[in-house]
Amino acid sequence: MKGPLSRDDMAKRVAQDITEGAYVNLGIGLPTKVSNFLPSDREIILHTENGMLGMGPVAEGDEIDHDLINAGKIPVTELPGASYFHQADSFGMMRGGHLDVCVLGAFQVSTSGDLANWHTGGPDAIPAVGGAMDLAIGAKQVFVIMELFMRGGQCKLVEECTYPLTGIGCVNTLYTDYAVFDLRPDGVLVREIFGDTTLEQLAELTGLPLRI
Repeated sequence: MKGPLSRDDMAKRVAQDITEGAYVNLGIGLPTKVSNFLPSDREIILHTENGMLGMGPVAEGDEIDHDLINAGKIPVTELPGASYFHQADSFGMMRGGHLDVCVLGAFQVSTSGDLANWHTGGPDAIPAVGGAMDLAIGAKQVFVIMELFMRGGQCKLVEECTYPLTGIGCVNTLYTDYAVFDLRPDGVLVREIFGDTTLEQLAELTGLPLRI
């Protein structure tokens, strides 16, 4: 059940909400695409878990240097003033509350902002903790970007996560191919709906109480 937005469109929508001067970590996978759409008129400093500040867009063609990669092992570029440091220092930045925003992918997000993105709990699944737990509790704001439905049609925005949790009540905003959701203590607020889908249709598809 694909929504109106492509994965690139979703990444572009997230990039619009990152403010001037923000220090930002982009998680592995879909969040990495956000770096390609950051507004050129804003200074936004990208941080990587493996020890870099000042990461630029994903490298292509002659730009590719396999010694210059992000935490997902994807070749990236560096911006003027970029700096490098030990991974332990990088995690100190994450855990110390020095990042304004982190953008993470997810298997599930609950309506109360719980995040499940490191393990499905399946017997054959391979856990991938990485730095997600540190980012989820260390960043000032947590944005999640994911497709709203699994291939089988199950909604990934749920009342309660069934997968092992990465963080509790940590997600502020959820960006999907159908809509942008703000997760608040008093419920889920639909900030923006894409395409021709109505709020009523979205509520029926998700099976959740939604409001604008």
